[in-house]
Amino acid sequence: MGAKKILRSLQDVRTLSGKVDKASNPYMGYMKVSCLEMEKFRRGKERESALQRVRNIEDRFREIEAEKAEILAVLSQQKGDPPARKRNPEPNSGPCRNTGAFKVRY
Repeated sequence: MGAKKILRSLQDVRTLSGKVDKASNPYMGYMKVSCLEMEKFRRGKERESALQRVRNIEDRFREIEAEKAEILAVLSQQKGDPPARKRNPEPNSGPCRNTGAFKVRY
């Protein structure tokens, strides 16, 4: 009986391409370090930007509170103390009919 011949193709050729330790190649290690440093720098810029936005929001809150206090002071000088808000005598008198849309009537 004849022996069966195994046909091999290019896919069956063995290589060492996947077996090389990436840490053993110095340039790959330096490349990884440089990529990490670039990401660190980029994240630092994002952080500075976010902190600046938070500072801007806090400044706006202070401006709003100052403006509100100024308006209330003017109103209290004109008419004395501001009138108390009317409260609904029955807080759970009926279902809320909020449709979620803002409608302006002219």
